[in-house]
Amino acid sequence: MKFPKLSRTEIIVLVIVAISILIGFALVFTDIKLFESYIAEDGIVEWLTVLGLLLGSATCFRRVVNLRRTRSLFFLFALFLMGAILFFGAGEEISWGQRLLGIQSPDYFKENNAQGETNIHNLIIGGQKLNRIIFTIVLAIALCVYIVVIPFLYRRKQWMRRTVDYFGIPLPQPYQIIAFLAMFALVQLIPHMGKRDEISEEGTALLLFLIIAFPLNKQTFISKNA
Repeated sequence: MKFPKLSRTEIIVLVIVAISILIGFALVFTDIKLFESYIAEDGIVEWLTVLGLLLGSATCFRRVVNLRRTRSLFFLFALFLMGAILFFGAGEEISWGQRLLGIQSPDYFKENNAQGETNIHNLIIGGQKLNRIIFTIVLAIALCVYIVVIPFLYRRKQWMRRTVDYFGIPLPQPYQIIAFLAMFALVQLIPHMGKRDEISEEGTALLLFLIIAFPLNKQTFISKNA
C-alpha cells in the first residue's frame, strides 16, 4: 500500500491522538492521580473529544451549504443528520455546559443519572447505565462495521459503492483504518480499565473528524460545479 501524502491538518490530528495515548501511558505508570486528572470531566482528554466532534459536525454542515445546489435533498439531509448527531455528542460530552455554567440538574436527572448531570448517556435504565448499553457496546459494533466491513465492500461491490455515495457517507482511507485499529489496540494496554475508555473516545472523535474531512470517497463531496 502506497502511503498517501498527508495534509498539515491530517498530520496534526494523528500526532495529537498519538501524543494523548503516550501521555496516558506515561501518567498511569508514574502518577495515577495526575492520570485521573488528565482523563477527568472537563479535563484535556474530554475537551479534545468535544473538539473532534465539533469539527466533524462543522464539516458536515459546511458541506450541506456548499452542496445545496448540486445534491439531492436526501443527500443533504443525511449530511445534516450526521452533523447534528456529532453536535449532540459534543453537547452530551460536556453535559451541555452545565458544569461550566453551574446549572443545577432537574430532579429527574438527579435521581436517574449516574453522575446527577443533565445528559442522556449517563442515565440509568433498568439498573443499567445507558452509556454502557448504547454508547459503548452498540457504538463499538457500529464502528467496526464502518471502518472495516463497509470500506472493504465499497472497493469490491458496485451496489455498496452506489449505496454509500447515495447516502453521502464519508469512508475511511486505509491509513485512517490503521490509525483507528492501532489506537484501540494501544489504549487496551493501559491498565486503568475504568478510565482508559476516555482516551478511546477522544481518539475516536478526532479520527472521525479526519475521516469526514478527508474521506476515501472525497469525490462524493466535491461540488459538480467546482
